Amino acid sequence: MTKTTKYLIAGVVVLAVGGVAYGASQKNKNKPTEVRIEAVEHRDLVASVTASGQVRPHTKVDLSSDITGKIVKLEVKEGDYVTKGQFLLELDAQQYEAAVQRAEAGLANAKASAAQSSASLTQAQSNYRRQMEIRKSNPNLVSEDQLEQLKTAVEVNTALADASKHNVEQSEAGLKDAKVALAKTKIYAPMSGRVTRLVVQNGETAIMGTLNKDAATLLTISDMTVLETKVKVDETDVSRIALGDSAIIQLDAFPDTTFLGKVVEISNSAVKAASAGSTDQAIDYEVTIRLLNPPKDTKPDFSATAKIITDSRKQVLSIPIIALTVRENEALANKDTAGMPSAKAATKQVGKKDVEGVFVVGPDNKVTFRPVKVGIAGEKHFEVLSGLKLGDKIVGGTYQAIRELKDGTSVRETKPMTDAKTESKKP
Repeated sequence: MTKTTKYLIAGVVVLAVGGVAYGASQKNKNKPTEVRIEAVEHRDLVASVTASGQVRPHTKVDLSSDITGKIVKLEVKEGDYVTKGQFLLELDAQQYEAAVQRAEAGLANAKASAAQSSASLTQAQSNYRRQMEIRKSNPNLVSEDQLEQLKTAVEVNTALADASKHNVEQSEAGLKDAKVALAKTKIYAPMSGRVTRLVVQNGETAIMGTLNKDAATLLTISDMTVLETKVKVDETDVSRIALGDSAIIQLDAFPDTTFLGKVVEISNSAVKAASAGSTDQAIDYEVTIRLLNPPKDTKPDFSATAKIITDSRKQVLSIPIIALTVRENEALANKDTAGMPSAKAATKQVGKKDVEGVFVVGPDNKVTFRPVKVGIAGEKHFEVLSGLKLGDKIVGGTYQAIRELKDGTSVRETKPMTDAKTESKKP
């Protein structure tokens, strides 16, 4: 076989292979896209916001001491139920008892001085009055200078008597203050509730609560009859929540049970938390939900997940969430004479919005993108406000297929098994 013949045979083979490949590509090009086709139907929809937090009592008191002293008697333990006014613990009172004794002695001394000053004033007034009478009867027996001295003595003793009176009042106040400090060596329950935290033991020293609140806390009493959970809700969701919204709450400690709740407070200020791995800050708001039927064994700081019901619709047109997609709005054609976008066109381009919609399947199994206005979002479906009617056939999956569809694309309904496999790969 000559060299020319070999070249001819090789060329024929290459052309044949290329023709087969071209034919296969054309065949695949015209092959319909497999999708899941669903009808627009009426459904009940419930919109909700899910957030997590911790259970805490609506009312609790962190008890600390107003004075410093060693704990000599502790009458409660963690978990005990106490009533208002019940004795809880006592601090060493020796120093404060001594202060009361000193104050009592000081008061007694002040009262004695006051009595002495009062007697001196009475005597000075008597002397002055007697000399005045003598002078009236016989002016030569008492001089003016003597009367002036006696009058001055009355004034001095009056001032001393007033000072003694104020000293008594000061001593009484000091005694009262000492007794108040002594009374603070015994701490009583300010409210009824359960001791949910006890951080001290006999022999430890209690410090004043004004110095360091956290370190000064002795114990915590909580009213466990009214429980709440504070959850953090993203700024994009908090506007949908209103006071009085109902909620379904699940506690990690009771995984098989759900509890009812009600939104009682929405914070006005944001709780900012830095996002992991970035300098951006996540803006959250604190929402307080009151548990309406908490279990008896609930403890503070239990982890909770709340599903807040923000809205609901009965038998409204709906489409699967996965069916809703976005496409760019029509291109702007404003260009200058040089073929570059004009300033006006560039401004419009910046403000251009994507259009939400679905792909509607026509009688010829070809799809057309149709803009749709949606309302609330349920767990799996959107409410349809406009753009579709009951019974319309739309593309309801898969995610990958919807993302790649274009107007005029031929589709066919996928087999259930194939569709399930595709859905499992959906991001």
